[in-house]
Amino acid sequence: MIAQKPRVLHIYKDYFPPVRGGIENTINLMATGSLDEFDVSVLVCAGDSPPGEEMVDGVRIVRVKEWGRVWSAPIAPGFCRAIRQEASKAALLHFHHPNPTGDVAYLLSGINKPYVITYHSDIVRQKAALAVYGFVQERMMRAAAVIMPTSPNYIESSPWLRRHRDKCHVVPLGIVLERFQKTPAVEKASVEIRNRFGNDPIIIFVGRLRYYKGLHFLIEAMRNVAAQLVIVGTGPERERLQLQAHTAGVDSRVHFLGDLSDDELVCYLHAADVFCLPSHLRSEAFGICQIEAMACGLPVVSTALDTGVPFINQHGVTGFVVSPADPHALASALNRLLSDHDMRKRFGHAAQQRARDLFSAEKMCKTLHQIYRKVLDNPKLNSASGSGY
Repeated sequence: MIAQKPRVLHIYKDYFPPVRGGIENTINLMATGSLDEFDVSVLVCAGDSPPGEEMVDGVRIVRVKEWGRVWSAPIAPGFCRAIRQEASKAALLHFHHPNPTGDVAYLLSGINKPYVITYHSDIVRQKAALAVYGFVQERMMRAAAVIMPTSPNYIESSPWLRRHRDKCHVVPLGIVLERFQKTPAVEKASVEIRNRFGNDPIIIFVGRLRYYKGLHFLIEAMRNVAAQLVIVGTGPERERLQLQAHTAGVDSRVHFLGDLSDDELVCYLHAADVFCLPSHLRSEAFGICQIEAMACGLPVVSTALDTGVPFINQHGVTGFVVSPADPHALASALNRLLSDHDMRKRFGHAAQQRARDLFSAEKMCKTLHQIYRKVLDNPKLNSASGSGY
């Protein structure tokens, strides 16, 4: 008789596909990467998708109808019933924080199942929401078997995590590194991209154009950097940033490409000389886009936030880490890299090696599975009583 795999239920508000955010993609990698050892389901809100169930890449996805969103949190009265039904079939629940909808539904459901939490970030911008949600989050963290921050830096800088340091186990996020290899087709496309920009040095940014990304500081820095800046992604700040580039007189060297396909993105990363993540606020909790660039052998210029950003990019090893909100520091670091081919090559090689050593999807899932097994095999942990790991 074949032993039945333990069922793990991931709980969040969205999933990839169709939502392309970093957390959503991470949950997808965790779910699909666990299928050999676990029976995996994902419970999310429907968003713009039709509610119901479907199988995606071997993972059962359950989407619950929602009425809308307040402070980015879905309003989904049916989530409480859904979590009760789905949790009853699972051996272990895996929450992704922050997610008020899932936490409130779990506490109201009356379920007592062991669970772990991946702690992606504090609530930074929605202070009013935290005043209401804080009590709920504290209850969830107190009763979790294990809390998994994505970097050691975040444990030190988050008051929420510091209170539960004894049960924290860092699980860095990972990516599918093979996606970013330089194949002959990628090499050909990257040469064509460089020719398109007149073989000028290329700085690349990838991400949603949000308030905390610090792109207005990078555009200001471009006044003093003789290079082309390629901005990949869309978001609410795009028009304002385009106007700033025009006003600063650098719009001929700042290119807004919008969203690219996965294959196109790899080609642009390999065509670039330096990756820059200029985020200036704590809302940038990890910066997984840095890993994608590092996997392509790119040195990185990022900022000294008290989050996982400088945990990924090591100052003087894989790139430079500069003060947040400082266009002069950004310009100086970028110019230093762009003027020194040997340094770029050395940093790029170290960046690629660090991505392989620490930030692969396989390594992330292997660590995750060890924690799952530890919780499931330890009665003190899986009692959901809040014992540490």
